[in-house]
Amino acid sequence: MLSRRITNFIRAILDECIPPFIRDNHFFMYPMFYIWFKGKNVKKMMEFKSVFHKLSEEEFAKYYQEYDYIADRPTDLSKESIKFIINSLGNNKECSIADIGCGYGYVLKQISDKGYTNLTGVDLVPKSNYEEISVIAGNIESLPFPDNHFDVVLCSHTLEHVLDLPKAISELKRITKHKLIITVPRQRYYRYTFDLHIHFFPQISFLLKHLNLPESQVEYKSIKSDWTVVCNF
Repeated sequence: MLSRRITNFIRAILDECIPPFIRDNHFFMYPMFYIWFKGKNVKKMMEFKSVFHKLSEEEFAKYYQEYDYIADRPTDLSKESIKFIINSLGNNKECSIADIGCGYGYVLKQISDKGYTNLTGVDLVPKSNYEEISVIAGNIESLPFPDNHFDVVLCSHTLEHVLDLPKAISELKRITKHKLIITVPRQRYYRYTFDLHIHFFPQISFLLKHLNLPESQVEYKSIKSDWTVVCNF
C-alpha cells in the first residue's frame, strides 16, 4: 500500500511533467488506472468525469462504494495542513467544532488529542475509527443543523467531490458562527485523475469566488499540495 507522500509524488510527476495531450490520453493512462484500482472497475472509474452530471444520487454514491485503490492513508491532509488547522482553532478548548466530510474521524482525533472536547463529525457514511470521536450522517448540501450552530466548522478535501458546490459552501457558511476552515487540493484539471474530483482549484481564486466574502474576513495559505482558507465571521 502507498502512503500519501508517495501518491502525492506520483501525482506531481503526472500533473506537472507530462504534457496535457498525453496526460489526457486514454491509452496512456489506462495501465496506471489498472494498477491504481487493482484491476477492478477500471473503465468505470476512467469514465467518471464524462458521466457524473447525469448520475442519480444513488449511482453517484456507488462510485465511492466501489472506490478500492492501492493507497493507504487515514487522511488526505498533510501533517503540515493539520498543524495549521489546529493552530487556527483558537484557545477555547470548549468551543463547538464540526468536521464536515470527516471520513473516519482522523482529523478530529488529532484535535481531541490537543484538548478540544466539543467535537462533531459529519459524513455521508457515519463511521469512526476512534471511540472518543462520534460521527453522524449528513449531506454537505443539506446539513441537519440550525443556523450558526457551531463555533468552528472544518471541511477538508470534500468540496472537490460535491455535485452542487455553491450549495455546499452556502451550507457551510450557514452553520458557522465564528470560523470556517476549508482545505482543498491545489490541483489542475485533467480528464483522467485517480480521484473522483469534479471541482479543481489550481489557483485560490477558484475557491474565493464561491466563498463570496470580503477580503477582510478571509485568510488563505498554500501548504504542500493544498489550499487552506480561514473565514472569520
